Amino acid sequence: MEWIERLNQSMNYIEEHLTDEIDYDQLARIACCSTYHYQRMFTYMAGITLAEYIRRRKMSLAAVDLQGGEAKIIDVAQKYGYRSPTAFNRAFQSFHGIAPSSVKDEGISVKSFSPIVFRMSIKGATEMDYRIETKESFRIIGVSAPLEKEIENNFMVVPKMWEDAAKNQTIQKLATMMDSSPKGLLGVSVCNDVEQWKYFIAVSSTKASDEFEEYIVPASTWAIFSGTGTNQSIQELEQRIITEWLPTSGYEYANAPDIEVYLNPDPQNAKYEVWIPVSKKNY
Repeated sequence: MEWIERLNQSMNYIEEHLTDEIDYDQLARIACCSTYHYQRMFTYMAGITLAEYIRRRKMSLAAVDLQGGEAKIIDVAQKYGYRSPTAFNRAFQSFHGIAPSSVKDEGISVKSFSPIVFRMSIKGATEMDYRIETKESFRIIGVSAPLEKEIENNFMVVPKMWEDAAKNQTIQKLATMMDSSPKGLLGVSVCNDVEQWKYFIAVSSTKASDEFEEYIVPASTWAIFSGTGTNQSIQELEQRIITEWLPTSGYEYANAPDIEVYLNPDPQNAKYEVWIPVSKKNY
């Protein structure tokens, strides 16, 4: 329950700072996890990204400010962090379906988007197989791409990486370099609050390579979940881990990479594992 309470405390922080620049790092500190893991948890639990949630809350309040016709559009735009009326108009119309100037007219309908409150719900109708494993640091080699701090901007980056890696024979080359555990093709999200955020397509290897980039995955304890199905099913498993398993597990996110292990990389008949870095809750 402490985990849910901390998420709700972070929601309170958002409400108190909707007219300021909201600090994602502070949200993560309130929830006791990394900035990346906070955004990931939020997206799976709320059904929308953190950035989109903040936009909807701002546009909901902006409509209230504009109703009655007393507030100037440029002043409301600046209040909610929009530097130009054009950007504000675009965001407002995207959410409400009308221009900000129309709100001043009596009888015009606008949308209201209320603050989110997280509550514990009992699901668990379907089993999840997992194990807890503590592993020493290990070396991976592969190709990487930088990730942005706002994770919704990365939704096109990772699929494009996999597509390119399949076309240019990178995956086949990496398969010949794999010689240590975990045995499989790896998707590794390096998103702690110290290093440059990156996504790797890689294998665990001790072999020297001038062609591929290396990274040392730090020692950590992992909750490891297994699954089969299409690539879409791995996203469904990750959502269930965060919304069903994590809140009642006695664990919280640790500051280490998330890892997807593709034991059979066939996109239509995949066999995979999801490695979530965890530590025992101490609050």
